Amino acid sequence: MSREEQLLQRALELSALLEQHRRWLHRHPELSFREYQTSAYIRQCLSQLAIPHRTVAGTGVVGTLGHGEPCVVLRADIDALPITEQTGLPFASEHPGCMHACGHDMHTAMLLGATLLLHEHAAALPGTVLLLFQPGEEQLPGGASLVLASDVLEHPRPSAVFGQHVFPNLPVGAIALAAGPIFAATDELSWHFRAAGGHAAQPHLTGDPIVAAASFICHAQTLISRNRDPLMPAVLSITAIQGGSAPNVIPSEVQLQGTLRSFDQPWRQQALQWLEQATAHVAAAHGVQATLEIRSGYPPLVNDARATELVRQVATAMVGADRVVPFQPVLWAEDFAYYSQRFPAAFWLLGVCPPEQQTMPGLHHPSFCPDERALPIGAALLAAVAWRALEIFR
Repeated sequence: MSREEQLLQRALELSALLEQHRRWLHRHPELSFREYQTSAYIRQCLSQLAIPHRTVAGTGVVGTLGHGEPCVVLRADIDALPITEQTGLPFASEHPGCMHACGHDMHTAMLLGATLLLHEHAAALPGTVLLLFQPGEEQLPGGASLVLASDVLEHPRPSAVFGQHVFPNLPVGAIALAAGPIFAATDELSWHFRAAGGHAAQPHLTGDPIVAAASFICHAQTLISRNRDPLMPAVLSITAIQGGSAPNVIPSEVQLQGTLRSFDQPWRQQALQWLEQATAHVAAAHGVQATLEIRSGYPPLVNDARATELVRQVATAMVGADRVVPFQPVLWAEDFAYYSQRFPAAFWLLGVCPPEQQTMPGLHHPSFCPDERALPIGAALLAAVAWRALEIFR
């Protein structure tokens, strides 16, 4: 029996404990950078195993197994979302308006499981494994950026960083991964169109921010249709409009919000410049004032080819080649991308759809309910990847 199969067998024996971890975490979700109970729970679990650990980025925790070089990092995010749960689970969220709707409770439970698996073989580890329980993935500036701003990943410096995310599009036991860019860069955009405002019967006496904003929305779509290589993935979405209060009043201000998603960094910068210029030009054409605020988000998540191949080999040995499938890049965003900018990194997707179902509610849905049978697979995969990486990244 291979090491991967042995770790999976042991993880299956720990299924009840993994479910216990996941259900406690699911009952006690906490928003980004407020994960105080979650952090305390993780630290308690590490202390019970006598694993040295420290806090990072406020509410994050990093534990250390083994010693010396090389060093690899296993990362799980720990924050929840401001969503009211509608699963009806007996262990549903006890914090109103807050829910683990993105599976971070699963991620944390699986890393706790991997921690125990590696701890049982700590003396055999040929290097150091950092167990990174990271806060604030769901909110800018992203907990990963704060972790990297600290010294926790400097001494020792990692040879590779690994992470995984639950994926409702695949059944339990299936794993999707790909080298290269898999998640997009993201920018949050906010526009303000302003004029004096006035009576709706006298539009000639004032600029009209509603007309200007509507014109801009239509014009902005040419950023994608006429200012981008059609073979280059990118999307601009205007997602919110606020303005006006009465049928006979031209308002003095209209606000727009939206997001730009892209893979190519040079084009991303050009696109943002184009949006600033287009905002000014449209405003001038309509006789109003306009400003654009750009809140730069996460960079593209780019998987290292060597690290990704390592994960593919380990996953194949553990679950079989037929259950390891290529991942088609999406325009989601993930702050794990910051690690991929600094170190060789690999991030993969773990199926959590019950095999007896064709579909399930997706990520960020109030009824999102991943199948807990994925927990031992994710825990064993993390542990096996770390162990193999210590042998290869020397």
